[in-house]
Amino acid sequence: MHRIWRNCHVVTMAGGRYTAIENAALVTHGARIAWVGPASALEAGGADEEHDLDGAWVTPGLVDCHTHLVFGGNRSKEFELRMQGADYALIAAQGGGIASTVRATRAASEDELYGSARRRALHLLRDGVTTLEIKSGYGLDLPNERKMLRVARRLADTLPVTVRATCLAAHALPPEFHGRADDYIDEIARRMLPALAAEGLVDAVDAFCEHLAFSPAQVERVFQAASGLGLPCKLHAEQLSLQHGAALAARHGALSADHLEYLDEAGVEAMARAGTVAVLLPGAFHALRETRKPPMELLRRHGVPIAISTDLNPGTSPVLSLRLMLNLACVMFHMTPEEALAGVTTHAARALGLQATHGSLEAGKMADFVAWKVEHPAELAYWIGGDLPKLVIRHGERAVVEP
Repeated sequence: MHRIWRNCHVVTMAGGRYTAIENAALVTHGARIAWVGPASALEAGGADEEHDLDGAWVTPGLVDCHTHLVFGGNRSKEFELRMQGADYALIAAQGGGIASTVRATRAASEDELYGSARRRALHLLRDGVTTLEIKSGYGLDLPNERKMLRVARRLADTLPVTVRATCLAAHALPPEFHGRADDYIDEIARRMLPALAAEGLVDAVDAFCEHLAFSPAQVERVFQAASGLGLPCKLHAEQLSLQHGAALAARHGALSADHLEYLDEAGVEAMARAGTVAVLLPGAFHALRETRKPPMELLRRHGVPIAISTDLNPGTSPVLSLRLMLNLACVMFHMTPEEALAGVTTHAARALGLQATHGSLEAGKMADFVAWKVEHPAELAYWIGGDLPKLVIRHGERAVVEP
């Protein structure tokens, strides 16, 4: 189907830059963009359909590049504890944190996990998200990691969204491996990753490099196994302390290093050389009441692409709106609205290895875009909460999201 989309203004994000075209038009052919530019330059005729966007501002479809969308239960009780002064490490030491979600996830059936994850995914899709990443990491054994990743694939098959599935088996130490972290890393590297990759369930591999999780040496072994399977890497790095995980990730050509509150200049320089994206997670920063901010000026100075994501998870970032993260990134991390929009489009697509097909409006890329009924694109970061009127197009078709 050859379609023309008229009467709009477009922010293309071409070349990773905020580029606005007023009085614009788009042409789509099937699932791809055929042309985008000033309406005055559009050649007449040849379309099967024409659509009037009524003066909307059009952006690329939003990309949520770091989520833990699939999990059992929730941890609202832990939220109460944190508000009473307990910190993340103390809650984890008392059997809460990731361990409590592991118990709930293992106890849930695949259908139960799918049902709850779908409800959460619908919130993101209604916010303009057309691409998202889903991590495992609450199963921590082969059957349950497989179960989570199968749910991620099922969501991609049943919802109008592109899903990248990431194996985060190196998220925490499961109870059956208590005191045997190296043995668990061997289990991941030698058994779990090869099996899950062979089943086509994994697009990337992640790990949590932190004093209460896994050491850089242990993460290195996971990354080596991923490399042997031809899988790209990502890393939860420098969230609670400086472990030099970002530099480790960069040495392995990682797609992204995420969180980064304790990132130092050496790590920034390594990321810049490797082209590793910095994924900032203001929802977790807010929910944990952190005070140490990511080194924004260092990231800018060294030209590291900066993405933003929800980090949707049950414990430290129970966030159901990517657009809200634009506002928090601007207010708390002092990003501009233009930087924030790049962070949920072009740079977020790069953090998933999808920059050739997603994240900007250019000929040949996927026809994923959102027509927002706003007066200026800065409103995407300006409004706090609510549901901005919009038309979401994915793969050239209107994305219909049923309850």
